[in-house]
Amino acid sequence: MKFSYYGHACFGVECEGKQVLFDPFISGNPLAKDIDIDAIPADYIFLSHGHVDHIYDCERIATRTGAKIVCNWEIHEWLGRKGLANTHPMNTGGKWAFEFGTVKTTAAQHSSGLPDGSYGGNPMGFIFKTGKRSFYYSGDTALTLDMQLIPSFAVPDFAIMPIGDNFTMGVEDAARAAQYINCRTIIGVHYNTFGFITIDTAQAQDYFSRHGLELLLPGIGATIEV
Repeated sequence: MKFSYYGHACFGVECEGKQVLFDPFISGNPLAKDIDIDAIPADYIFLSHGHVDHIYDCERIATRTGAKIVCNWEIHEWLGRKGLANTHPMNTGGKWAFEFGTVKTTAAQHSSGLPDGSYGGNPMGFIFKTGKRSFYYSGDTALTLDMQLIPSFAVPDFAIMPIGDNFTMGVEDAARAAQYINCRTIIGVHYNTFGFITIDTAQAQDYFSRHGLELLLPGIGATIEV
């Protein structure tokens, strides 16, 4: 399964021949200045919540690609008012069978407001069951005991989690979350974009290694096999 990192918490995963993009925030991120936003493929766009650093480029990419946007009800309505009709609303705990596999939404302990200040609904994470592979994207979240329920639906082959601390889990809590979900391979996101979430990446990877875990930190623009 191919994972492409576009900076901050934006990434793409190739699922059963479909390009699934998550939380598009590229043109507002100076660290992603070398990414050609108009070359990013997307058949689906999944939005974990409405904060600007997760939704900034959604309209532009969806308009260009025709991608179906999967999000909570409030973001679905907000996008509809902007003229984006190809959406699929979900809410926490629900699941749906898409053409590439089944997705179940999970609770994320965070906040959510839309760029214009309107209510963004509940933040979410996503568990993907696609073919013989499963993965979990936590979205922006604190460490929660709810994560212990995730393996009852699917044991992830890999998981994508924030590690930048301050607004979300930090390195230590993300490592504990990996143990809760019974997943050894974690891809770190939501770090080093702004001063509030700057971390020492070498120390972070060492911490994971000492706990029997693998922390992958692909460079912006990199594509890796997971």
